Parts: sequence; C-alpha cells; structure tokens
Amino acid sequence: MIKKIIILLLIFFSSFVVAEENQSAIYSISVEKPGEGVYQSVYKSLEEARFYVIFEANIGKNLARNAERWGDEYNKNKFEFVKAMVVCNPYFTNQVMNLDPDMMALCPLNITVLSKAGKSTVLFKKLTPVAKGSPAEDILWEIENTIITAIENAVGQ
Repeated sequence: MIKKIIILLLIFFSSFVVAEENQSAIYSISVEKPGEGVYQSVYKSLEEARFYVIFEANIGKNLARNAERWGDEYNKNKFEFVKAMVVCNPYFTNQVMNLDPDMMALCPLNITVLSKAGKSTVLFKKLTPVAKGSPAEDILWEIENTIITAIENAVGQ
C-alpha cells in the first residue's frame, strides 16, 4: 500500500515538473499530415465546439504575391501551406466582457496552420499567461482548454 502511495506521489510531483517546463505562451502541436486536411479538420472541430470561424486568412497565398520583390528573404522556412482562422464563441465572449472588459483584447482568437513536407503544425496563443489575476481568469482557462481539446481532437491526439 505504501509503495502505491509513493508511486502515485512521484507521478503527481513529476507532472508538476513537466507542466513547469511547458509553460510556453504558444500552444503548438505537429502531425504528419498535409496542411489543408489538418486545417479543415481543425475548422470542423472548432465549429463542433461552438467556436465559429468568422474570418480566414490564406497567409501563404498573400505572402507569395511578394516572392519576387522579397527575393531570398521570401519564405526562408519553405512552408507550403500557411493559413489562419479567427474564431469566436458569443457566450464565452459575453462572459469575458462581463467579468473583465480589458480581457476583450484577447477576442477573437487566432489559430494558424503551417505545413511543409507533409508535416503540419497548429499554433494557438494561450490565454492564461495574460489572464493571471483577472476576474475572467477561470473563463479564459475554460476557453483555452476547449480550443486545445478541439485542436487535439482534430489532429487525432
């Protein structure tokens, strides 16, 4: 019995170490899948989570217009796909606005998909690093976790 408790405590405390190491303000997940497919899966998963896409930006296409002008400075990382979506959930937005209007600077939310050589990365700016101490901290934590869960569901993680 004591051995089980010690093992549980070790697991518990080791999770804090991992959590502390992964305190980046950017959530990032990569998968071996093409960009457009990942983008469409994330789009669908976010809508199912009631975060509605209100704007899409084909960043890669827009940047490509400047390839000649920028020469060697253009797309040095050789991304083949760069697209972003802006999402919003009216209920959560209203809650944030009611609790801490300053946190409306975080709304709407942006998710970006980058891809090259069949590997795609989904990026999302976390809300909780900015929300510490805010009256809206709990609701922003819920929003962040809902978005991350939707992304993970979309990419099969």
